[in-house]
Amino acid sequence: DGCGHTVLGPESGTLASINYPQTSPNSTVCEWEIRVKPGQRVQLKFGDFDIDDSDSCHSSYLRVHNGIGPTRTEIGKYCGFGFQMDGLITSKSNEVTVQFMSGTHTSGRGFLAAYSTTDKSDLITCLDNASHFSEPEFNKYCPAGCVIPFADISGTIPHGYRDSSSLCMAGVHAGVVSNTLGGQINVVISKGIPYYEGSLANNVTSKVGPLSTSLFTFKTSGCYGTLGMESGVIPDSQITASSILEWSDQTGQVNIWKPENARLKRVGPSWAAFISDEHQWLQIDLNKEKRITGIITTGSTLAEYYYYVSAYRILYSDDAQKWTVYREPGMDKDKIFQGNTELYQEVRNNFIPPIIARFFRINPLKWHQKIAMKVELLGCQFSIGRAPKITMPPPPQNKNDDKNDDFSDDFVHSVKTSLQTDKTTFTPEIKNTTVTPSVTKDVALAAVLVPVLVMVFTTLILILVCAWHWRNRKKKSEGTYDLPYWDRAGWWKGMKQFLPTKSAEHEETPVRYSSSEISHLRPREVPTMLQTESAEYAQPLVGGIVGTLHQRSTFKPEEGKEASYADLDPYNSPIQEVYHAYAEPLPITGPEYATPIIMDMSSHPSTPLGVPSISTFKAAGNQAPPLVGTYNKLLSRTDSTSSAQALYDTPKGQPGPGAADELVYQVPQSVAHSAGSKDE
Repeated sequence: DGCGHTVLGPESGTLASINYPQTSPNSTVCEWEIRVKPGQRVQLKFGDFDIDDSDSCHSSYLRVHNGIGPTRTEIGKYCGFGFQMDGLITSKSNEVTVQFMSGTHTSGRGFLAAYSTTDKSDLITCLDNASHFSEPEFNKYCPAGCVIPFADISGTIPHGYRDSSSLCMAGVHAGVVSNTLGGQINVVISKGIPYYEGSLANNVTSKVGPLSTSLFTFKTSGCYGTLGMESGVIPDSQITASSILEWSDQTGQVNIWKPENARLKRVGPSWAAFISDEHQWLQIDLNKEKRITGIITTGSTLAEYYYYVSAYRILYSDDAQKWTVYREPGMDKDKIFQGNTELYQEVRNNFIPPIIARFFRINPLKWHQKIAMKVELLGCQFSIGRAPKITMPPPPQNKNDDKNDDFSDDFVHSVKTSLQTDKTTFTPEIKNTTVTPSVTKDVALAAVLVPVLVMVFTTLILILVCAWHWRNRKKKSEGTYDLPYWDRAGWWKGMKQFLPTKSAEHEETPVRYSSSEISHLRPREVPTMLQTESAEYAQPLVGGIVGTLHQRSTFKPEEGKEASYADLDPYNSPIQEVYHAYAEPLPITGPEYATPIIMDMSSHPSTPLGVPSISTFKAAGNQAPPLVGTYNKLLSRTDSTSSAQALYDTPKGQPGPGAADELVYQVPQSVAHSAGSKDE
């Protein structure tokens, strides 16, 4: 009567004294006989040891023996409060006997131990948690039987588990190890989160947990995606059932709880069987063999119909003719899966090892009021190199006289042979335990969209750079000596009124003209061009420098050999193959006087009223001659023929020595004086 929590698996297990972790009762005894495969040995590890040693291990102790029965030999006898066992206790054969004796005592929790075969060198116990290990990632072996009522876990997958949670119990909850078999876990430690959710999975309830400094998760194969019930990948025609609940309500409307309604998260009623007995089933055709790693179930999800399945078993087949009941390896009984405790919440169960099949069938064993459920299957595509499936005996015949006999002892709350009642097994309150799948469809979509978006943005950037570069080159192509054709004359006319009046000291400042206008002309064609295209004559350079633009006009001098003129005027130079850019000398047959540059600013819209046009003439000498007069309007040079042939009066007085600097020219006879003109 001294035996506590005990699970003895084929390769590992867990055992504890009665009432652990509370004080064990007086005068109790328990013996465990452990056997593993022949040729292997057993190793024993204590997770906690607290036995009264007041009488020097005489009445209260733990004794370990090699072998079983009368021929067994003692390995050691142990007692003490808080006794620390260094290392492992190893047997010499494949059989071990563990004996616990509790005499009269007032304190002492007893013990909890784990065992495994000696090839599991990284064995831990059900009490170990992540805070016991300093490595950021490690592998450990969990024994069978770590779903213990006195251990707590907080969290769920994929978010992770609180560092205070039992590693092995969390592994069972996550579906990476089996409670009846144990197994290897690969643990990864990371930074904690403020809140840990609670859920129910694989008959393990995780609780809500507060903030922690670290958490742990498990590395898995990643084969936990949904297989198409919720998403509709599995068509309605591939979901069938043994019977369908159907009736008409008071309004005459027919309610049909069809098998295609058994899709998880589908709004509306679920599938429900017309007959509530243990022979009903819901079948799903996956169209081809898949690797099935788990199942999620709910009830009817309709408050007015409080239907759900609380226990079921699983069958699978390759041809829908010969069915195999799911059993865990080494077990000789069908595995009974924990179902729902109410109609809304989702409950997950994992298959270890996975099921490889095309046809999948759920056989309800216990239910509330009526058989009704919604499901989703978890798994992935089946790869070619699979391990051979475990051969299972044929399922028991569904006869009334022997129903459920093979699996009545496996479930924690035994499934009775008579399933006609509406009572359900009790399980703790649960929360959503849906495994977040890694959907390959979303990954493929992202793999296509990301490169396309990168290419689009790159193309836009290249277009902008090319446009900016083309604009800069266009600006540079409009060089200092080449204004646009449509703006060469008009721009200068509009800008002249904003320029300062010409002063005497700037008289000789050279003004540049566009070389592109005369570079293609022969020497004697320049004057003709200047006369016929008056707006283009000696056009000033627009280069952005105000000092260059303040010249008002130019004077085209007469060819001559006078020393004073040649010394001072840069225009008087012999005719060469390369002509000066300012102005071409007048032809020999041209008029006696220089052709004036006349610009009519009165017609410009920006010219103020009453502002006269001005013409400047350059006479021989260093000083500019005074203005002849001011006129309201001057003859425009748009008529180049008449302007070139205009006649002038002779100068007043007789020229004499030194009179060249004082010459004043009269207004041409062909131009009438305005009312307000004056003569000097």
